[in-house]
Amino acid sequence: MLIRCYGARGSIAVSGPEYLRYGGNTTCLELRTAQDSVLVVDAGSGLRALGNRLVAEGRNRLTMFFTHSHWDHILGFPFFKPIYREESEIDIYGCPLEQGNMETLLARTMAPPYFPVPFRDLRARVAYHEHCRETRIDGLRVTTVPLSHPNLGVGYKFEEDGRTFVFLTDNELNHAHRGGRSFEEYAAFCRGADLLVHDAEYTPEDYERTRGWGHSLYTDALELALAAGVGRFGLFHHNQDRCDDGIDAMVADCRRLAAARGRPELDCFGVTQDMELALERGVWA
Repeated sequence: MLIRCYGARGSIAVSGPEYLRYGGNTTCLELRTAQDSVLVVDAGSGLRALGNRLVAEGRNRLTMFFTHSHWDHILGFPFFKPIYREESEIDIYGCPLEQGNMETLLARTMAPPYFPVPFRDLRARVAYHEHCRETRIDGLRVTTVPLSHPNLGVGYKFEEDGRTFVFLTDNELNHAHRGGRSFEEYAAFCRGADLLVHDAEYTPEDYERTRGWGHSLYTDALELALAAGVGRFGLFHHNQDRCDDGIDAMVADCRRLAAARGRPELDCFGVTQDMELALERGVWA
């Protein structure tokens, strides 16, 4: 399983010299399976660059998974070049949310007056699937868990060749949103994963005014990684105002806390735009 990140920022894309190391694009991941199938997770602003890469590689077949439909996770969809190509075949998976299924929600992003090209002008062959539990793509198993987040959402576990990657963005561990799960249930879902990438947007100072907004303290996300016994923990959904040095400080604190808890080997890091992981080898490329 190869994992590439095209955007790790939360809420809104940002730019400037203070964001160079971690990047400014919002959520978008690519997974390549052992059989070289292409999976895309979320369609934030990072999706544009991924689309350009897929077109350049001549990749016409892909599968998309969505965690939820907040702007920062879908705003890149109208700028995704494969949807305008007749040779493209795209399967889209998403659990129906409060506002409808993914076909309805994506169509709204391209409805007047928000976008000049209407949804009906897509040229790709697109198939929509309601996915709330489990599916398989080639030999890769995909399971879900509800997120604790306003307006609902789903997190994902990807398993292939004995390796496990869990992706829980936009998940507030210290506040029970409708439909969410308990800390213990999330720990069970993540148990023994090789890699956990989790929402770690807030510091304790932030959380004094943002409790209930749908995102976690980085220390709570670390507690989940420790409780689940994961091999690697990636801090994700970086706050739009958090500069590179601020994220570095959070990562350093996670490493200090993990060592103090008897887990100095836990690999804590901030997920960066353009980061790549070959999970079958267990090393960053």
